[in-house]
Amino acid sequence: MMTAVIVEAVRTPVGKRNGGLSGIHPVDLSAVVLTALVERTGIDPALVEDVIWGCVQQVGEQSQDIARTALLAAGWPETVPGVTIDRQCGSSQQALNFAVASVEAGHYDVVVAGGVESMSRVPMGSSVQVAGKPFSQAFLDRYDGAVPNQGVGAEMIAEKWGMSRTEVDEFSARSHARAAAAQDAGLFDAQIVPVTAPDGTVISKDEGIRRGTSVESLAKLKTVFKEDGVIHAGNASQISDGASALLIMSEEAAVKYGLTPIAKIHTATVIGADPVIMLTAPIPATAKALEKSGLSVDDIGVFEVNEAFAPVPLAWLKEIAADPERLNPNGGAIALGHPLGGSGGRILADMVHHMRRNKIRYGLQTMCEGGGQANATILELVEN
Repeated sequence: MMTAVIVEAVRTPVGKRNGGLSGIHPVDLSAVVLTALVERTGIDPALVEDVIWGCVQQVGEQSQDIARTALLAAGWPETVPGVTIDRQCGSSQQALNFAVASVEAGHYDVVVAGGVESMSRVPMGSSVQVAGKPFSQAFLDRYDGAVPNQGVGAEMIAEKWGMSRTEVDEFSARSHARAAAAQDAGLFDAQIVPVTAPDGTVISKDEGIRRGTSVESLAKLKTVFKEDGVIHAGNASQISDGASALLIMSEEAAVKYGLTPIAKIHTATVIGADPVIMLTAPIPATAKALEKSGLSVDDIGVFEVNEAFAPVPLAWLKEIAADPERLNPNGGAIALGHPLGGSGGRILADMVHHMRRNKIRYGLQTMCEGGGQANATILELVEN
């Protein structure tokens, strides 16, 4: 079996809703990171055998297989194919896992994985406004008429694990503090590709970080899904715009083209769970990945658990018993934003660079996904 390696991982800054990236077509936003992969590695794009791209709202500007239109917009040869996938919030992490599987099976030597979401231009929920509802009567009957809602699921998690509003707000404030510290220290600079807006403004920093966020300031926000609940805008992921991309190769191809691997994919898993509470699947996904890998929680030097809502990583911590200092060390989606189809790649890029910078051997990423699913991917640093 071939070994798949990551030789480069990049992302755009994450833009706020209607912020600096909102004037850019998602095809062109995708083209920015594809172009950056070529510029940073010197790889001939004609060598890329497929572009596997995550995107959730595949309508309007994000329809018609955005992977293909994006690579053509980037000026890549017409011989390069592209495919767009949807595993909800984990779409670009799944894109990586599909790319890795294809390399390991010997089908590809060079492949790009990544994703995009412009939530300013293609609002969340756009895809369900067309031609009926996504939940059939048979589905509703199975779950006693419950219509899955992620915010309600987050409230259910908080109640099940006995989380107070103060606890979830403390986690949210920490996310902003860690992200601000990482930004100030330049820790995101190596992974971010600056983007030039139509008016000539260059966006090079994540826009969502709210400095000085405190439990006291968050306490003033009104809950959204339950009057006496805990979930509000300040402890949920931000609506955002962004794209991410990773260049994946076989070890042999990396040697052939003179490129230095950063990390190899040690283990990749995906699992399903209850689609009503929806957001708990990162817990069994992590357990499955650790069991399959033969590694323990203590072997993992950094964990990235997507902060869709604060109760998600908090419940994960309670069940997995990982060191909280190793969880989302540079902040997460509560502070940095969550551009759905691009988030998995955004998190992977941060984790890859964090591992290289700190010489961490193993890192694990997992994220909850619509329908009650989760991917878990373990990366291993390549010693150079």
